[in-house]
Amino acid sequence: MDRTYVSWMDGKWKSAQKEYTEKTPMFDDKGNLIAAGWARHDVFDYKRDLVQNKKRRKEWDFYQLSNGRYMVQLSFANISIGGYVSAVLVDLQSGKVVNSKMSPFIGGADKYILPPKGDVVNNVKGHLGKADFEFDTKETSRTLYFKMGDVELNFSMDMFENHENITTLLPFENLPGKYFMTIKQNCMPCEGTYKIGADIYEFSKEDTFCVLDWGRVNTPYKMVWYWGNGSAYITDDEGKKHIVGFEITWGIGDESNATETCIFYDGKAHKFGAVDVEVFPKPDKYMEPWHFVSEDGRFDMTMTPFYDHHSDLNVLAMRMNSHQVHGKWNGTMTLDDSTKLEIKDMYAFCEYVENRW
Repeated sequence: MDRTYVSWMDGKWKSAQKEYTEKTPMFDDKGNLIAAGWARHDVFDYKRDLVQNKKRRKEWDFYQLSNGRYMVQLSFANISIGGYVSAVLVDLQSGKVVNSKMSPFIGGADKYILPPKGDVVNNVKGHLGKADFEFDTKETSRTLYFKMGDVELNFSMDMFENHENITTLLPFENLPGKYFMTIKQNCMPCEGTYKIGADIYEFSKEDTFCVLDWGRVNTPYKMVWYWGNGSAYITDDEGKKHIVGFEITWGIGDESNATETCIFYDGKAHKFGAVDVEVFPKPDKYMEPWHFVSEDGRFDMTMTPFYDHHSDLNVLAMRMNSHQVHGKWNGTMTLDDSTKLEIKDMYAFCEYVENRW
């Protein structure tokens, strides 16, 4: 079963949003993509052996957590020709990368196979070079572990029962073997430590949230994207605390069946339409305010930046030029029942990335 709707705004039909609610195959027997849309859980049957041009297959589990002062990125990626496990600690206030550890591998990608689903009980565990790591997912919790030399990470996070996410499966026009499937799951309060020798950086569930960016993709060589995400506690008029978050990604592939745009409220997904930034930040406006507005008006937020986490990895024929801009967000988000949430000084980020990979 699937549901498709389009939003109506200012006398015009806007983007279609095709929701899948039951298990659905991704590919035909030749590896052509036969599904496109979004879901609240990963219902897409990903059979990696059917992927065309397997050297272009890329898979990753990426976790980013922050309390607005420090940010941790922990990831494992298998990009077919090789891959890596890495851990990074960034001081968002000073703009300093406090610590960065990476253990890569070349070849042997079939030795490190990630799970075909990211939002069910699963375990990713391994020893790679000098690094040991484990990402463990339970029904209502996740734990992350990494150790390399004198660096050791231990984190745990909570999830709601039946915690919804946004899973999107996007095609690329006239390229039936190409696809971009991701899960974005946020609103996960997180606690733990990042230890560097005798130095310990502590994180509390009182102010720290984690987002999972889970990807299984086969893309063209060149592409760009925007990715914005955030989570926070808010209090309603009766004094009750809630967890609210958002996910906005655009610029990737054919979005005629779905956009990767969603509000989360106490573990439930509220879908809205396509979003864009009012002023294109490239080349010199990254630290100016970014105004985001969705076509249906349900997401109207302005980010005032305080740090641009810029990285430019340029190796041979590969390049990832990323501006991940962190800031305070203000504006409104509107839930499915028309409840309008007033957001004040929410810490979140949005990045603009140009890729050759």
